[in-house]
Amino acid sequence: MSITEVPTGATSRKQNRLDTEARIVAAARTLLVDQGEVTLRAVARELGLTAPALYRYAPSHEELVRMVAIAIDSEVGERIAAAADRQPADDPAARLIAACVEFRQWALANRKEFALVFTNVDVECIKEHDESSGLVFAGLLLALWEANHFPVPSLDELDPGLAEILREPQAPVDPATPADLEGLTWLLQRGWSRLYGTVTLEVFGHVDPRIVEEGHLFRAMIEDQAVPLGMVEDLLRLRPLLDSLLVAPGPQ
Repeated sequence: MSITEVPTGATSRKQNRLDTEARIVAAARTLLVDQGEVTLRAVARELGLTAPALYRYAPSHEELVRMVAIAIDSEVGERIAAAADRQPADDPAARLIAACVEFRQWALANRKEFALVFTNVDVECIKEHDESSGLVFAGLLLALWEANHFPVPSLDELDPGLAEILREPQAPVDPATPADLEGLTWLLQRGWSRLYGTVTLEVFGHVDPRIVEEGHLFRAMIEDQAVPLGMVEDLLRLRPLLDSLLVAPGPQ
């Protein structure tokens, strides 16, 4: 057997573990949606497992929640990437807007899962999986910069402490980002704070529901990003797209 080959038994055990983890996550998500909370005991009961058997995969409640949150975030990453891909490959502005709308539509339709994910997936979790929604947005922003070449602050223009952080960022960064574009990570962080902040206010009902229903705050947030992301000239043609995406039901 070559040193690169994996014994069949080891492969089977790994696949069995992955399958069991997937069943655990699926059961936990069902409990979350139906009952509003997830406990180790309830998941074990749902799957017909003993507590010690479940502990081999999720040794604590925190680990269980983390597993579920990462799985959901990966799914969200796939959804927003698919939404972007439904727009022309040569229109990065439309692709970014489509992804932002899909993120919002998913959050409003899955409020309990949104709450679980975005109170539990932090930068440490993101380091452990390469399918996060944050990495999708990082790639879309890089593609937009490659098309529009909007101004990106150099590290010399930023506060020295912030510049030092951006030299080794813990936030999602597209691997293709040029070495001299560290400031793009700062624009991503600022843009994400506005998108996440707006959607969070909408999801938890901290804004007039009529404004949520008609999408006024979300539209304003998108338009506020037009200047820093070089999309001002695109706004006229993108407004109808934004309107159509906001009223269209997303894929379930």
